[in-house]
Amino acid sequence: MDVRLSLDEVRDLATRTLMHLGASKGNADAVADVIAAAERDECKSHGLFRLPGYSVALRNGRIDGKAVPVIADLAPAVVQADAQGGFAPLALNAGRARLAEMARSQGIAAMPLVNAYHFAALWYEVEALAELGLVAFAFVNSRSYVAPAGGTKPLFGTNPMAFGWPRKGRPPLVFDQASSASARGEIMIHKRDGKPIPEGWAIDRDGKPTTDPAAALAGAQLPFGGYKGAAIALMVELMASGLPQSHFGYEAAAEDTGDGGPAKGGELLLAMDPARFVPGGDGGAALDHAEQLFARLLGQDGTRLPSDRRYAARRRTPVEGIRIPQQLHDDILAFTK
Repeated sequence: MDVRLSLDEVRDLATRTLMHLGASKGNADAVADVIAAAERDECKSHGLFRLPGYSVALRNGRIDGKAVPVIADLAPAVVQADAQGGFAPLALNAGRARLAEMARSQGIAAMPLVNAYHFAALWYEVEALAELGLVAFAFVNSRSYVAPAGGTKPLFGTNPMAFGWPRKGRPPLVFDQASSASARGEIMIHKRDGKPIPEGWAIDRDGKPTTDPAAALAGAQLPFGGYKGAAIALMVELMASGLPQSHFGYEAAAEDTGDGGPAKGGELLLAMDPARFVPGGDGGAALDHAEQLFARLLGQDGTRLPSDRRYAARRRTPVEGIRIPQQLHDDILAFTK
């Protein structure tokens, strides 16, 4: 049995739950916005599915739900967002305007995020920058879940990266993909629903291929494309945690309490102003030129642009609402009692 909710009800449920557990309104609103956006775009592995994880870590005192982020300039084109041991969304919101200002001034700017607990889809962050007219990259790591190519033990996080490209009069082009063959949450949802995972996603504790989601969660996930995905996972570790001097995946795993909540780690956002990359400052020409490429791509049967499926869901869910399993709804409500 499923429970049907409107997007406003999704946001309200998340906000009420987090505030009941001691989060400030600012932190609760920031996290609830991310959760509601994921449900709106039918990204189920990062929507209300994540709320129990946020909640138990907050209830256990592992995350400071009242943390106030500190934003500090480190260089003319580098601004640091320090979440102060709190949730990532509020710190990212707090530093975004300064990052955009630096990018417009210098052409390119970076924002390392430190002392943060990140649990959200990465497309949300680059889309916000692309909507400001900026080209954006984001890199974030997590606990060790993924074996290096040729290995059998977890070392890297699922280590997603995201890219956003602004478009005139249209939603940005955005993609967000893990360096593992699947997101961790997808395996967890398969386990919850009693479904096998596809071959090539994971290995068990003994290093043998498995389609059993429980065995996969106990073993190790695999990088996509073998050595290629593993190299990208290594790059993301260095970009997200090496540069900001935050936790690598194995360091975050060593602090894991097993409560199912987010890991403490780093993130790096890059923002570029198209107007600063051509003489005369006509960034619009770059965007117009890109549209020609998109038209060529879409001219082939069976193609679509990254994020088109999410945008279709975005138009649909405000009318149809969203559905979550009754058990997930009950689990969430238990945190409010």
